[in-house]
This record gives sequence, structure tokens and C-alpha cells, in this order.
Amino acid sequence: MDSPHHFSVVKGAKVLMVGAGGIGCELLKTLALSGFQDIHIIDMDTIEVSNLNRQFLFRQSHVGLSKARVAREAVLKFRPQISITPYHANVKDSNFDLDFFKQFNVVLNGLDNLDARRHVNRLCLAAEVPLVESGTTGFLGQVTVHVKGKTECYECQPKPAPKTYPVCTITSTPSKFVHCIVWAKELLFTKLFGDKNQENDLNVRSGDAASSSNHVEDVFERRNDEDIDQYGKRIYDHVFGYNIEMALSNEETWKNRNRPKPVYIRDSLPDAPTQQNGNVEKNGTTNDPSSVSSMASLGMKNPQDIWSLKENSRIFLEALKLFFLKREKDIGNLTFDKDDQLAVEFVTAAANIRASSFGIPLHSLFEAKGIAGNIVHAVATTNAIIAGLIVIEAIKVLQNDTKRYRMTYCLEHPSRKMLLMPVEPFEPNKSCYVCSEVLSELSCLMNGGSMLTITDLFQELRCDINIKHREAFDEEKEPDGMVLSGWNQAPSEENNGGNKSPDNNEKETVPSKKRKLSEDGLQSEETTRANKKLEVIDEDDDLVMLDDGDFGTFKKRQS
Repeated sequence: MDSPHHFSVVKGAKVLMVGAGGIGCELLKTLALSGFQDIHIIDMDTIEVSNLNRQFLFRQSHVGLSKARVAREAVLKFRPQISITPYHANVKDSNFDLDFFKQFNVVLNGLDNLDARRHVNRLCLAAEVPLVESGTTGFLGQVTVHVKGKTECYECQPKPAPKTYPVCTITSTPSKFVHCIVWAKELLFTKLFGDKNQENDLNVRSGDAASSSNHVEDVFERRNDEDIDQYGKRIYDHVFGYNIEMALSNEETWKNRNRPKPVYIRDSLPDAPTQQNGNVEKNGTTNDPSSVSSMASLGMKNPQDIWSLKENSRIFLEALKLFFLKREKDIGNLTFDKDDQLAVEFVTAAANIRASSFGIPLHSLFEAKGIAGNIVHAVATTNAIIAGLIVIEAIKVLQNDTKRYRMTYCLEHPSRKMLLMPVEPFEPNKSCYVCSEVLSELSCLMNGGSMLTITDLFQELRCDINIKHREAFDEEKEPDGMVLSGWNQAPSEENNGGNKSPDNNEKETVPSKKRKLSEDGLQSEETTRANKKLEVIDEDDDLVMLDDGDFGTFKKRQS
């Protein structure tokens, strides 16, 4: 691959990177060192403390800043002559449209969620820009090449629902209840009752990150003069109040997200002193630590009830108290166990309080116990391997070396004496609803006033509509006849004055977004009895409204 042609295609290429996290940091570095001169990066996230162990372009002082911008600054320090354009934004924003993607020679994905991957895949198909997709989970990883018409697209094969979650989503921007469960179980529970040496950023936010290196006081350490009720209240206010307020101070993070609401003990339990929260004696003198229950202390019996914020707050404080009063000797060595009643109660309450803060629906203890969520920790060397493979495939794509494209899988254990398993890409799936040319048909009976919406997902939509006309319309009830709205007229029609008609009834009246067809728009009585085909090509939503008795067959094809 070392040839003048190789160097010319690399130097002249315009590359879009989506994602500046674990894979993205390695990828940007490798692209810069491989001779790429024009690189654009999109990433909506800000840097968290938990990123620093593997996203090596970032430092402690960068916590809270844009990943895309800091990554650019870091790489320009050792490759100042290249052009790197960062975008601190969501790749699904409307400004990253078809025209934006068409300017690039290749798109390289380093994303951490299925929805964004699908979105980029569809835009690349519509723009006819090659896509190199990637992902890692622990020691596992893969790189795949997707070129329209030559290889399968990202959605040609069904993808299983992800069962692991990015650390930055868990700690900063949860959107599902399972994110809150994983946060409560893997971070908060471990911080309070598990290995004290395990690092996580529950007590370090962007506002005080710079001072964390000076060994500031650990807020999770119980003070000598502090009783258990005071300690519980302080922990509550810190993780559900102070941490959320510090996160809110970074305005860019919440530009396109719903802002969470800090929760303090004075808000959730305004009338109930924490010293009188529950009755510890209701747990009796049991010798089985796993049977200790904060629900029993508070007289709450039904695990299928969904607790209010007040009830969750009482459970949280009571469970924390019981751990220190009944199981103090285990603190420091505890790990979450779904069969440990007190642990499940604590995690459920903590997850629900956090969910309340982020506007996520609350769940019962029964539901929370059944939710499986686990973090597979990222491995920096896997990210580095995958980033290197991405660049290799990108160079093949730029050279149009179709025969040498490979999908490569990084394995945890050798297979056939190999840890890297390359295979030839598969051909496009002819039944794929995203990239195939096969028409999908939807037949539906349209009643009076009914409306059908067709969404093109920001792609070039080709929609064939077969319309069965009636012989005549009732001019009083249906003065406009059939109405098509939500699409633009063809330029040729505008130039030729196609919206003018010599008759009293208008053939096309609204110049840009609506087209009205009345009786005189139907060519003859003979053609009105036959099925007519009207083709609409547009990038917006198409709204189709037919009158009583009309039957429409709608065919959708991705172009």
C-alpha cells in the first residue's frame, strides 16, 4: 500500500469522524499520523473523569469540556500542519444533512449507540459515501465496511438490543431507567459499601475536578462526629443535589437534552426529620444479614408498588442506616447481590430518585430487581487495534480497492491461532428495507379526512403512489378534490407556470408545499376509471389525504 497513489489519496481525502471517545481518540491520532490532512469530527459529549483511563487525548483539566474540541487541540500539538474541524453537536442535528455528508470521501464511525449508527448508515447510503463502522466491548471489537451497492449496509442484518451501556451515559446523561439502575448498583452502592479503593467520579464533577488531584476530602467518608442520620442526609444531598447542579453548570451538555432537576432532602422530605425515619427494631434479631429490610422497618410490604419520591427517599435513608447498624462489619467488602434484600431496596430507591431527577418514569422494587444491566469496561488496547483497522479499511476504500475490503473481528481468545479474524464483506441483503431496491408496499383504505404520513428519515425518498380515482367529486363537500401536501413542486413546473390554469378550478394553487388536483386535473373519463401513478421525489415528509372511498396503494423505495 506504500505507493505514490496511496499517499495522494490519503493527503487529498476529506474524512468525517463521528465520535471522539474511546475509539475516536485513537482513530484521530492514527489518521493524523497516517498522513490525512482534512479531518472533521462530530461528538456531542463532554469529558468525564471516567474517560481519562483510556481516552488519552484528555487530561484532568479538560473535564467538562467538549471532546471534539479538546481532541483537535491535542492532536494539533504534534501535527500542527493538518486541518481538523470539530463540531460539538449531535450527529442527528438537522444541519448534518445530506449535502453535509456528500462533501466527504469516507465516513468513519466510533459511536456507542445503535440509534446514531443507524442514522449515519442511512445518510451515507443516501449520499453514496462509503462508511467504515466499528465497535468494541472489552477485549472484543469489529470493523466493517459498507459501500452502497457493493457490500451490505449496517442494517442488512438485524442487530440485537444492546445489553451494555457507555460509562458516560450512566454517569452523566441517563435516558432510561436501566441507566439509573446501573449507576446505583455499579457506582453508588460500590462507593458506599464496596471497595473504597475503586475509583469513580461520583464525588468529582466538572466544577471541582481540578482540585481533585490535591487529595480533597472524600465526601463518602463518614466523619468522626457525624451520626448515621446526618451522614445519610449529606450523601443524599451530594449525589442527588450537588452533583446534578454541577453537571447543569456545563450549558453545552444540555443544549439538546432535557435538563435534570437537582433533588435535596429538604425537598423530598420537608416535614419528616431523618432521625425518625423508620423502626430498626422491626427487623428483629435475625442472624441472616441478607434478610434485613428497610421496607420492614417502614411498614411497606408490597414489592410491586411504585414508590413516590418521598417513599424512595425514606427507603434510601433507612437502607443506608441499616447497613451501618446491622452489617457494619461487611462494609468495604460488599458487592451487589440480587438476593440481598437490603441491597436491592437501596439500589431501587437510589435509581428511582435519580430517575425522578432526570424525568424518567419510576419503577417498583419487583421491576428493578429483574432489570439486568452491567458495564463491560473498555480496554484501551482494543480501541487502539480497532482504530488501526479502521484506517487500513479507509485507505482501501479511498483507493477503490474493492477486492481487498475486509470485515475484521478482534477476539478475546485465539481462533485458528488468530486473534484478528478477517472475512470478506457480505453482499447487500436483497430484502433489506434500508438499502435494497425492493419496493415495500402498504395498502390501506382511506376514509374521509384520513391522512397518511410518510417519513424519509432525512434521505432522498422516492415514493410511488397508485391512486384509484372516482368518476366525479362532490363539488360542495369536496371542492378541492384530492389534496397532496408536504412536498415541493418540480422546478420545471414552476418555470413553466405550472400552477396556473385557464379554468376556474385550480390545478395547482399553493406554490411550494401543497398541490391540489380537482376534476379538471383528471385527463378524461376513461383515464379516471383507470389506476393512475403519481411519483413524488422529496426530502421532506409526504402527507397524503384522500376523500371518502378512495383506495391508495403506497410504494416506498429508497433511492
